Amino acid sequence: MNKISTAAVAATVAAFAANAGIDVVPRPAEVVEKEGFCHIVRNVGKAEVTDRVKYVTDPAIPKEGYRLSVKESGITVASSDAAGKFYAIETLKQLARSEKLGIVVPCVEIKDAPRYPWRGVHLDECRHFFGKEVVKGILDKMAKYKLNRFHWHLTEDQGWRIDVPGYPELVKYGAVRPESPKPGFHVSKPGKGNRDKMDHTPYGPFFYTEKDLREIVAYAAERHIQVVPEIELPGHVYAALAAYPEFACKPENLSRRQPRTVWGIEPDVLCIGNDKAVKFMEDVLDYVCKVFPGDVIHIGGDECPSVRWKDCPKCKARMAANGIKSEKDLQPWITRHFVDFLAKRGRRTIGWDEYLIGDIPKNAMGMSWRVPKKGRNVVTGAAAAERGHDVVMSPGNACYLDKAQGLKDDKYQYIGGNIPLSVCYGFDPSAGVSAKAAKHILGGQGNNWTEYTWGREDLEWKMWPRMLALAEVFWLGEKKPGFDDFKRRAAVHRETLKKAGVNCAPLE
Repeated sequence: MNKISTAAVAATVAAFAANAGIDVVPRPAEVVEKEGFCHIVRNVGKAEVTDRVKYVTDPAIPKEGYRLSVKESGITVASSDAAGKFYAIETLKQLARSEKLGIVVPCVEIKDAPRYPWRGVHLDECRHFFGKEVVKGILDKMAKYKLNRFHWHLTEDQGWRIDVPGYPELVKYGAVRPESPKPGFHVSKPGKGNRDKMDHTPYGPFFYTEKDLREIVAYAAERHIQVVPEIELPGHVYAALAAYPEFACKPENLSRRQPRTVWGIEPDVLCIGNDKAVKFMEDVLDYVCKVFPGDVIHIGGDECPSVRWKDCPKCKARMAANGIKSEKDLQPWITRHFVDFLAKRGRRTIGWDEYLIGDIPKNAMGMSWRVPKKGRNVVTGAAAAERGHDVVMSPGNACYLDKAQGLKDDKYQYIGGNIPLSVCYGFDPSAGVSAKAAKHILGGQGNNWTEYTWGREDLEWKMWPRMLALAEVFWLGEKKPGFDDFKRRAAVHRETLKKAGVNCAPLE
């Protein structure tokens, strides 16, 4: 028989000492509560662990799923894979509490498996950089709440955060910007009129070495989390162009060799007609494939103006050689190129919904973020699924954690808009999707964009408890029990997070 780690159990005992009932988040799919308790530690002071947990392999259990049977005589964990076993233990840790006679687990029968395979958390480290320890803290909490995809936004207009062999200028010029907007201001356009809104302080250099990246990948893997790196293209590449201006349509616009210092959308993007610029991105993605073993790589594709391509001789030549009639069709061309490029390396691409505009291969995965409105060309998650693309749902009106929470006396700054906890919990990734296309909805994720998030304190405040709600949405889907039931359990976990030093916001 196997034993539960003494440290793993003891780490959660204090937080759940007053817990009465099944307050697990996300709530298991099927729960039958029984009378009685199973002692797993007889002596809290000495932390003596009893040998009362048996692990069983059952191929019939779905991936990441498990059965948990807690009886007074002992505990049985059944799963078909290591992830299921891991999640069963996480559930046990949430159930465990301290009594006079030691650590006990209430008797219960649980059958549990996730509704969606993609249960993600996104972190933008380009606008503001947080570092390895903050990332590891996010991964720890992701594991606790059965979240399994860490979408790591590593390149942007305002910063390039990975050191790529053969391209030393990327971190020399791209990992540091001369200034940033001051807290309290919204600045999206450079200009003399905004000088008093800028801090005039260099930011960086901040970046990850290969050793750092591999350390994070391994740390995540131990917690059954796949890291999905994002390398933006063909837009949001201004930091890369600051390092290598020759990859822009108008290199003279990059003469200062500085990343973009304000937020918003940058018109200078990758020159699609420049073979050396395309080769640069191929080299970067080859390196990413080397460091990140997961089967999915995010290539951005959002918010890419085509204005520079219209008058660029190299882009015009690319259009003529490939029968492309409009400069706007250069983006589908470059998307197809990299979808095929990464497929040959055993990887699938995922990108924001803009990159699905045009004739894009069906093996390209979409990430739906924009809400349709008049005058906006949007490939919705439902439309992409109907076309046969696998889709991760992350709409800006339910999953963007840089929007306000509807709290009174909230001292932190937000980008705008309002997403209360109840809205996160009410999100349905499969809403509006036909039964035929539903198989293509992989799940969803909460997005942490950081233009207006400066450090761990405000990052945590914006994430928690809203990520608790999204974790339950992604795990249970249509089976979630309702907001009132969730809120009762979330209150217990909020106190646990606070005692662990997490700056967790209040519930509604």
